[in-house]
Amino acid sequence: MIELVIDARRKDLGGFEVGRVLPFHARRMVGPFIFLDQMGPAEFAPGSTAIDVRPHPHIGLSTLTYLFEGEIMHHDNLGYNQAIRPGEVNWMTAGRGIVHSERTDPLKKSQGGPMHGMQAWVALPTEAEEVEPSFHHLGEDAQPTYENGGLFARLVAGEAYGAKAAAPVSSPLFYVHWELQPGVRTAPPATREMSERALFVAKGSIEVGDRTFHEGQMIVLEPGAEPTVKALSQATVMVLGGEPVGERLIWWNFVSSSQARLDQAKADWKAGRMALPSEDDLEFIPLPEEPAAAQAAPAPMEPKPTDPV
Repeated sequence: MIELVIDARRKDLGGFEVGRVLPFHARRMVGPFIFLDQMGPAEFAPGSTAIDVRPHPHIGLSTLTYLFEGEIMHHDNLGYNQAIRPGEVNWMTAGRGIVHSERTDPLKKSQGGPMHGMQAWVALPTEAEEVEPSFHHLGEDAQPTYENGGLFARLVAGEAYGAKAAAPVSSPLFYVHWELQPGVRTAPPATREMSERALFVAKGSIEVGDRTFHEGQMIVLEPGAEPTVKALSQATVMVLGGEPVGERLIWWNFVSSSQARLDQAKADWKAGRMALPSEDDLEFIPLPEEPAAAQAAPAPMEPKPTDPV
């Protein structure tokens, strides 16, 4: 029933922790999901640095930011400046290249407050790796929801349970947010819908089969498994999966099926050939020094390609 359990690797960023889930040495991807981080939970003091990720580039992927608590301000070089709040979706497709920053608004910094959310990277299929970059913000009411008997579910992206979300995905996938009251039983989308599936416990504890799982654990399901999930406490769970898009290389913030394309992206950023956001162009994250393994960047923080996965 359970193929693998992945414990998030926590990193303290100074009053704020990020938990890296994917990629993992024994499981690089689940469907097209190539990167998954849990941001927080944290409580920022008034006047703290909070979220402060300087402009940086991406290629070959879509980023999906989703919050349970707090707010993050997005700026990109397409001209979009957008705050994201709980229940909303920021879906950014890098394609041939995009540059963005993620900050806490100065007023929010002065006030302080909670922060808890998820950031995912979705690898684009080979034929879409070089599409024109784009950005979509989807309000809380744009995602299909279901609520009954202590279960709240929101379809954040893709298709599942007969519903379809508004995010413009490029390959078959699903990404669902569950809020479960103690004792509630439910099930992930069936294996006939998507061949690769996983559960990530963002808060609380759940039971899958006869095993108990806690906050910060991802449960990768075996193909064909049809488990029942029981909440042992009030729980927040992200359910994700999809169809594989093939092997991908990761270096810093770049994802591609081609090493030559990664090398070109490095050269473009180092040479200043990728424009900065017009609303946030006074600083940027420089290209990390070589050597660097093919590994993913932390988020939200200044990425280092040598961070362990």
